[in-house]
Amino acid sequence: MRSELFGTLPDTEGTPVHRWTLERDDVRVRVLTYGGILQSVELPDRDGAVADVVLGFAGLDGYLTHPEPYLGAVVGRYANRIAGGRFPLDERIYHLAQNNGPNALHGGERGFDKRVWDAEPFGEHGVRLSRVSPHGEEGYPGRLEVSVTYALEAGGVLRIAYEAVTDAPTPVNLTNHTYWNLGGARSGSAVGGHELRIDGGRVTAVDDTLIPTGELLDVTGTRFDFRESRKVGAGYDHNYVLDKGVGGAAVEVAELHDPASGRVLTVATTEPGVQLYTSDGFDEPLPFAAGDGVALETQHFPDSPNRDEFPSTVVRPGDVYRSETVYRFGSRG
Repeated sequence: MRSELFGTLPDTEGTPVHRWTLERDDVRVRVLTYGGILQSVELPDRDGAVADVVLGFAGLDGYLTHPEPYLGAVVGRYANRIAGGRFPLDERIYHLAQNNGPNALHGGERGFDKRVWDAEPFGEHGVRLSRVSPHGEEGYPGRLEVSVTYALEAGGVLRIAYEAVTDAPTPVNLTNHTYWNLGGARSGSAVGGHELRIDGGRVTAVDDTLIPTGELLDVTGTRFDFRESRKVGAGYDHNYVLDKGVGGAAVEVAELHDPASGRVLTVATTEPGVQLYTSDGFDEPLPFAAGDGVALETQHFPDSPNRDEFPSTVVRPGDVYRSETVYRFGSRG
């Protein structure tokens, strides 16, 4: 494990951004203090050839110039969308930036993905990032103390653990927005060749701005049914209601497989949902094309602060928000 200067922000302080490199067994992971970004994950294919399987940029300027894909970033205070950029909480209405059409997306105009986090070693193969989100940041109530720990475990396992506490009630929904291409980050289309399984029999139906209507649609007989592994295909930006339900230990809920390289990614999580996004919005001047990456964003459901029937995302003083997602890497013939 080592840390190095990755660059400086173009602000008046010249805020430094550091990169942490974690290495264990045959896996190398790089994490940035800017946005908590998972910059790269290098691992071998079935024949031992190593490639980076995460879409990212070689330098800081790439992330500053192209922020909207949220490549590899920690997003919050609320991942995904909140309808109309507003939500009620304890008989008060809170207003957020409408940075995705009429809706709020991924924490606002300057969410957690655009902040520099403090960093410290976590054991021999991990890094713990932390920051304080002050009361009122991007319109959210409460002073939120939040940490994200990346730990590289034996056998090709990357564990991401989130924790947060607050001094006032506030919604919290954190995730990592990595795009995976198991053939290699620059190998072209992932959705055209990768196979996917998701253990979710329902999706949250959405309107034309991708806000849930409240209906949970059965995937049986539809293009949304990934309960048996099959080619991904394009055209997905949908939240899957995971069969495992809410809470408890991290449970395996998805598998992504690239038959060409043999690389396999399994995803386990404590969260009740996962957003499948097939990067259809990628276009120029990004150096990636639509479909080059598959995002599997573990999360609570979109717009939960406005939906009493969805699992609650409200954290109150005295509570500890905890969430965990575990990525296991491997290969098969």
